[in-house]
Amino acid sequence: MQTVTTFPRQAKEIENIWIPLSDGVRLAARLWLPEDAEQKPVPAILEYLPYRKRDGTIVRDALTHPYFAGHGYASIRVDMRGNGDSEGLLFDEYTKQEQDDALEVIHWLTQQPWCSGSVGMIGISWGGFNGLQVAARKPPALKAIVTICSTDDRYQDDIHYKGGCNINEHMAWAATMFAYSSRPPDPAAGISIALKSAVMMSRLSVALRMPSRTIR
Repeated sequence: MQTVTTFPRQAKEIENIWIPLSDGVRLAARLWLPEDAEQKPVPAILEYLPYRKRDGTIVRDALTHPYFAGHGYASIRVDMRGNGDSEGLLFDEYTKQEQDDALEVIHWLTQQPWCSGSVGMIGISWGGFNGLQVAARKPPALKAIVTICSTDDRYQDDIHYKGGCNINEHMAWAATMFAYSSRPPDPAAGISIALKSAVMMSRLSVALRMPSRTIR
């Protein structure tokens, strides 16, 4: 196996950047892009996940996204609403709110001086699912998606609802994802632990009143 260490373009990383949404919530993102992107704008590649850019996917992200940046793309890894360093609350997977936020992120990308106006999405599992769902909304700037380990038929093929059945794996997934999402953000990102604690307690209060299928 060959390890690639040099790229056609010199790249830089911005460890945390805030993306403002129309309702006042801010999403946290980690960005890699060519050093000269503001002079020579490039297409953007969006990966949009709940799995905590600070720690959950940090190792993989540090390998994948710099490679894209070194080949002439702005590659951005965004924490979804209510997860990682992002503000807000997450109530379920694949919601309309999740899609609406993604549409706003795509629009925000097109307005940045380093972006050419064209956006692609990549994703595995959750990121693969929402790539398909956002593409179905047909935002003009979204030109392509790469979707892996996902499906557009959640009744037959979703890991939680094979053939519409709420399978046993769902219970473990619900507990794992709930604990994972409730961890606080990095204080360096600019969100106070006290605020995040209040958000966590609010999420718990809401979740305990919901059917079990929504707690994940």
